[in-house]
Amino acid sequence: MALKSLTIVGATGSVGLSTLDLVRRSPDRFEIKALTANKRVSELAALAKEFRPDFVAIADTNKHKELKELLAGTGIECAAGSEAVIEAAKLSSDILMAAIVGAAGLRPTLEAVRRGATVALANKECLVCAGDLMMQEVKANGAHLLPVDSEHNAIFQVLEADRPDAVHKITLTASGGPFLGRSEESLKSVTPAEAVAHPNWDMGAKISVDSATLMNKGLEVIEAYHLFPVEKDQISVLMHPQSVIHSMVEYIDGSTLAQLGSPDMRIPIASCLAWPERMPVPANTLDLASIGSLTFQEPNYEKFRCLALARDALEAGGAAPATLNAANEVAVDAFLTGRIGFLDISSIVEEALTQIDMKAPHSLANVFEIDSEARHLASALIA
Repeated sequence: MALKSLTIVGATGSVGLSTLDLVRRSPDRFEIKALTANKRVSELAALAKEFRPDFVAIADTNKHKELKELLAGTGIECAAGSEAVIEAAKLSSDILMAAIVGAAGLRPTLEAVRRGATVALANKECLVCAGDLMMQEVKANGAHLLPVDSEHNAIFQVLEADRPDAVHKITLTASGGPFLGRSEESLKSVTPAEAVAHPNWDMGAKISVDSATLMNKGLEVIEAYHLFPVEKDQISVLMHPQSVIHSMVEYIDGSTLAQLGSPDMRIPIASCLAWPERMPVPANTLDLASIGSLTFQEPNYEKFRCLALARDALEAGGAAPATLNAANEVAVDAFLTGRIGFLDISSIVEEALTQIDMKAPHSLANVFEIDSEARHLASALIA
């Protein structure tokens, strides 16, 4: 396998750190071109000293001085601000790991697509907010978009994308998060600490809350529509609390192909980094005998309103998906900081969807206009 150069935007998050763990274990396969972070300046500097990239960027401009001091004498170029993060994405590298959470990851990812890079996409919001625009750019610039989410990566591995007529449907599996077995009434009093305690996956706080509300799965439904050659009604969701089967593709002949694996994000990340080859991953070997049984159930759309709202947004199209995402980000932040309750998240998102009436975005500027209006509305609803 030839040496590949790698840029990681969002290097200090869970996906970024898992990516660097694989790079650390395979130094003969990868070299780091650039690293970025949002606010974690000391962590970013430590990673820069270890992996020796050409360039590092911190999004928070208040951290620029500290970053320069921490990297003094290393010869590593550093910068700060959102434009600096975008500059990192523009630098020539074979692969960009798009690991920034939220709409903030849209512009850096788009810049990497425009230079024809292979983009390992861990940022759902790029396709949720601007799916049509992003996929047009991928096609126009000859870029490769590889899904990092375990569910989409599973489909990517078993889908015969060049034969869409042979596909009957794709099924995204969902663990159900920490509240699968709890009553809707009991969810009124759950705490942020309970919501982020995912039973299977180690993720950041925002994504963990999205998993608890099933908004994460709803965003994945929208993302799958743009990633794969299927219609909206060919995408289904199935609850699978063991998180062993990561997703499935059913073909017209009755065959169903599934990808199985331990719940370790390094597995789908490695699939993207090594593509079209494979590489070793230090994950636990899947032991089905010790697991014993795998269970499945239909999702409860009444209990998990966010999943239903995401499906509604996909059907509505236009500005609805971007509105859904922006309002959810604001509502989740309000929940994590104790300003609203857990069930208020879906209520705020639903109200935002009913109040915003904007056309489908035809440019990146339109996407950010919709995003801004939805955030303002959600914040007003919370207040």
